Amino acid sequence: MNRFDFIRPKTVAEAVAAAAEPGSAFLAAGTNLVDLMKIGASRPERLIDLNGLEGLDQIEWRADGGVRIGAMVRNADLAYDARFAKAFPAVAEALLSGASAQLRNAATVGGNLMQRTRCAYFQDPASACNRRNPGAGCDAKDGLNRMHAVIGWSESCIATHPSDFCVPLVAFDAVVEVEGLQGRREIPLDALHRLPGDTPHLETALAPGEMIVALRLPAEAAGFATHARYLKLRERTSYAFAVVSAAAALQVKDGVISAARLSLGAVAAKPWRAREAEAALVGQPPTAEAFARAADLALADARPSGDNAHKIELARRILVRALSLAAEGTPDTMPALPASPFSSHPGASHVA
Repeated sequence: MNRFDFIRPKTVAEAVAAAAEPGSAFLAAGTNLVDLMKIGASRPERLIDLNGLEGLDQIEWRADGGVRIGAMVRNADLAYDARFAKAFPAVAEALLSGASAQLRNAATVGGNLMQRTRCAYFQDPASACNRRNPGAGCDAKDGLNRMHAVIGWSESCIATHPSDFCVPLVAFDAVVEVEGLQGRREIPLDALHRLPGDTPHLETALAPGEMIVALRLPAEAAGFATHARYLKLRERTSYAFAVVSAAAALQVKDGVISAARLSLGAVAAKPWRAREAEAALVGQPPTAEAFARAADLALADARPSGDNAHKIELARRILVRALSLAAEGTPDTMPALPASPFSSHPGASHVA
């Protein structure tokens, strides 16, 4: 780890001003950043500590039923907020699918949105990685790549975005509020993370020095609360990134789907919204055949980036299963967390 300056601003404005200096990075819980610093994959010269800034750790409900979540709200606090879990159950389910209980107690909403798209080669300073060192090449392309992207990848980078939380957020049209030297602006979450193209080191739509101050979910997202699920397939039962994941939410009226929201995780460098598949479901009965057609549309542009063709079929299957479970209805009690002995429904699991 290189030597760095540590700055503790008193206000958001001070934090933004400090971060405008080249080589700066914001520090929330540090559950991603500190790990990357320890292994030399990230080498900031200045850390701007956001802990203690007032006004960033609140969950604020809007009159219309929407919600504004401060960037420093802890993942566990949001997932276990009873009103939030009732209104946005798939988002709570995704939060509880991530990492471990200890990390969820520390990790923040803003930090989760900003965790790095990465793979093992990014985390190995001895490997060539265009994200870490622009122009160096991508050792993952011809390396061990069975977990890598199948949608939206380029010859420059085939890494996937690791967040569980972001997958249903993208499906529900979440918006992030960001603060910079030019003031405050909003970015749809679906536009926050960039696909790699020829510039994978440009990972987000944030300008230098901008910081996320809040996340908003619209009231319309709560309209899917009775038919919404998040599923995650992983290689071990707990504390692992997804091989593939899916968020599915439906509105069903008189036996016909009137609205749908679908997104996939761990298939691209950003959470992947399946809008064409959503449109195809509207007007259809919630049947296995309709769900299979939607999954085919969602994966129509998928192609292997290496030894990972299996991920396409896995993504197709998990999307069908997520849709099927959403159609059955959101459970009154959250299914057991991976490896948890505390389920009130023995044998129940919210992972694929």
